[in-house]
Amino acid sequence: MNTESDHIVSSFDEELIKLEHLMAEMGGLAEANLEKSIHALVQRNTELAEEVVRTDKQIDELETAIDTQALRIFALRQPMADDLRAVIGSLKAAHDIERIGDYAKNVAKRVEVLSQVPMVGSTSRTIARMGDVTRIMIKQVLDAFIERDAEKALDVRRRDEEVDQLHTSMFRELLTYMMEDPRLITPCTHLLFITKNIERIGDHATNIAEYVYFIVNGEMPDADRPKSDNTAQTIVEPTE
Repeated sequence: MNTESDHIVSSFDEELIKLEHLMAEMGGLAEANLEKSIHALVQRNTELAEEVVRTDKQIDELETAIDTQALRIFALRQPMADDLRAVIGSLKAAHDIERIGDYAKNVAKRVEVLSQVPMVGSTSRTIARMGDVTRIMIKQVLDAFIERDAEKALDVRRRDEEVDQLHTSMFRELLTYMMEDPRLITPCTHLLFITKNIERIGDHATNIAEYVYFIVNGEMPDADRPKSDNTAQTIVEPTE
């Protein structure tokens, strides 16, 4: 019986499981904060927005804990092959989750200003739709990470195109509102930042999906990432 060897393997597995638990907790908080920030915006709920800002610190603390756990594994276990990719992928994904948390916080910070003015047109519905799509992407990619499901990760990667299309549509709509009524410039500018933040959340979820694919297959996806964000080339002509 090789009891010592079995103990070493068991201890290593426990270290990796702890890392996965930290990742799941961090991702769950980021997903919840995104959902709360969108609800706070649509419902003009400044208290909920303030809660998002406060709890973002927990996400930062979990990223630090993941960094510490990963360094511990590197120092004590010297992981190889699949295990090495899992630790590296966790470090990279944790950074993207932290950025998702930051963008959710940025959305929440604009709620106070926007709660003092009427919502512009039907923009709240589009923003809510963008929020729903990106939240589902985050949930699915976290599931893919835990399950080591490369196909589920690729599905998340493909869904980012929908977020880009919604962002482009909102960009054009907000520019039109500002041209038609200069009084809407302030709320529309805040909404432009909010929709860009949500679009970037989709990009970070897509990054995590690619790390999952790397962990499973040892390489990044071959195909170029689908993109449909055309805001950089968008021109809205003034109406006569």
